[in-house]
Amino acid sequence: MKIKTILFSILIFSTFAFSPNKQAYQLFKANGKKAKYKQLIRDARKADIVFFGELHNNPIGHWMQLEISKSLFEEKGTDLIMGAEMFESDNQLLIDEYLNGLITEKSFEKEARLWPNYKTDYKPLLEFAHENQLDFIATNIPRRYASVVHKNGFKGLEDLSLQAKSYIAPLPVVYDSTLPGYKAMLEMMGGMGGHVNTNLPKAQAIKDATMAHFILEHFEKGKLFIHFNGAYHSKNFEGIVWYLKEAHPQLNILTISSEEQKELDKLKEEYEETADYILVIPEDMTKTY
Repeated sequence: MKIKTILFSILIFSTFAFSPNKQAYQLFKANGKKAKYKQLIRDARKADIVFFGELHNNPIGHWMQLEISKSLFEEKGTDLIMGAEMFESDNQLLIDEYLNGLITEKSFEKEARLWPNYKTDYKPLLEFAHENQLDFIATNIPRRYASVVHKNGFKGLEDLSLQAKSYIAPLPVVYDSTLPGYKAMLEMMGGMGGHVNTNLPKAQAIKDATMAHFILEHFEKGKLFIHFNGAYHSKNFEGIVWYLKEAHPQLNILTISSEEQKELDKLKEEYEETADYILVIPEDMTKTY
């Protein structure tokens, strides 16, 4: 009996000693060095604006967004402002009415143009704002106006009504076609063959400019604005970040970008310097859609 017990103990020890640890994520600094969550929060709470660039269908990123919001709320309280690409600016009234208890959750979800993965991925963020009486800002351009730019360029926006223009960045919109992200978009299209629509990066730029506009419109000095968007919109400190820096270069901005890798021990060189912090998730992580 004693021998069996010893053999069983050896088996258990071997299982734990030689089984690889499974990580759900690893944080890295811009220079590729590993970072800890508390280090990220320490730096984030000093910022004016924090960008969380997500992979839209990644559950770890969505969980991390909520955890970071909770940690920053502990520090900032109601001086924390939340906002997201996933809500279009003409839905701000609906968001405000819901957060202030003027309409029901059912009415809000029926009338707002919500992303298909809203309930699993973005509802927890909005509900956190609801529970803690925080402002939540719909920053993105209504998709119908982004489509106008995709079809007719920026000039297509000139024919919009004054009310419609109130939902987008002020015209004329500054646009730098030489920014690497916009150039890469055109090059990718060219590599796919066929007609290259030079308005495609402009449609991306009007989204970036509009999100920057509404962030600035609701930001107050001394408060902290955390914004959730696809990684592309803030990666390499371009996109929304570029527009913010053009308007207010003195802003203290911290960026988080998300990537997937097979191994988490070392950050791929190509991801270094793409953000202040890089959240790396196993590439075989389950997806939300």
